[in-house]
Amino acid sequence: MLELVFHGAVHNVRKSHTSAVIGLVLNVVQSTLMIVGFYLMFTFAGARPNAIRGDYILFLMSGVFMFMTHVKTMNSVMKADGPTSAMMKHAPMNTLIAVSSAALGALYIQVFSAAIILFIYHAVINPLTFDDPVGTVAMLLLAWATGISVGMLFRAASPWQPRFFGTLATVYARINMIASGKMFVANAMPTIVLSFFDWNPLFHTIDQGRGFLFLNYAPRYTSIEYPVYVMLTCVTLGLIGEYYTGKRASISWTMGK
Repeated sequence: MLELVFHGAVHNVRKSHTSAVIGLVLNVVQSTLMIVGFYLMFTFAGARPNAIRGDYILFLMSGVFMFMTHVKTMNSVMKADGPTSAMMKHAPMNTLIAVSSAALGALYIQVFSAAIILFIYHAVINPLTFDDPVGTVAMLLLAWATGISVGMLFRAASPWQPRFFGTLATVYARINMIASGKMFVANAMPTIVLSFFDWNPLFHTIDQGRGFLFLNYAPRYTSIEYPVYVMLTCVTLGLIGEYYTGKRASISWTMGK
C-alpha cells in the first residue's frame, strides 16, 4: 500500500507538467511572484505592518507558504481519483490510496518550493533565523492537514453537484486570500475586525506559526486546538460522505461532466 501511495504521489507531482523538474520550478516561481507582489503592494501603499519585529520578507513568506500548502492540498485531494475513475478498476487501487497520494504529492511540492525559496533568500539576500523551527514546521503540517480535511468535504460532495461544489471550492480558496490573515497579525487587529477572521482554521494556523517563527511575537487571540478540532470534524464528515457517495456512485456521473 505504501508503495502504491509513493507511485501515486509521483504521478500527481508530474501532473502539472510533463517534466517533473519544470513542474516544481513553476510552483517555485508562483510562490515567489506572490511574495514579491504582496511586498510591492504593501511597500508602495505604505501599509507595511510593524506588529512583529523581525524580517519582513520572512513574515510574508510564512503566510504565503502556509496558504499555498492549504489551498493546493485542498484542490489536490478534491480532484483525486474517485470511485468512478478508471484507476479504480485495478484491484490494488482504492480511494484511500488516491487521497493519500494526492495529499503527499501536494506536500512534497510545497515543501520543496519553500525550501528552495528560503535557501536562496538565506544565502543571497539575508541570513534567516527561526525561533522554533520544529513548531514552525508543525504549523505548516497543520495547514496541510486542514487542507486535506476541507478537500475531503468537497470531494465527497462534488459528485452530486460538480459545478456548484467546484465553484464553492474556488470561492473558498479566493476568500482565503484575505481571510487567512497571511498579511496581518491577530494581536494587532481590533476586536470587531478579528471576528471576521477567527472562524478560519488557517488564520489560527498562520498566526500560531508566526508565534513559533518570531521571538518577539506571542499570539494571544488564536489557538492550535481550534484548527485541530476543525480538521478532525471535517475529516470525519468527509469520510462519512465519501462512503455514502462511493456506495451510490455511477459511471454516468463522470460521463455527464
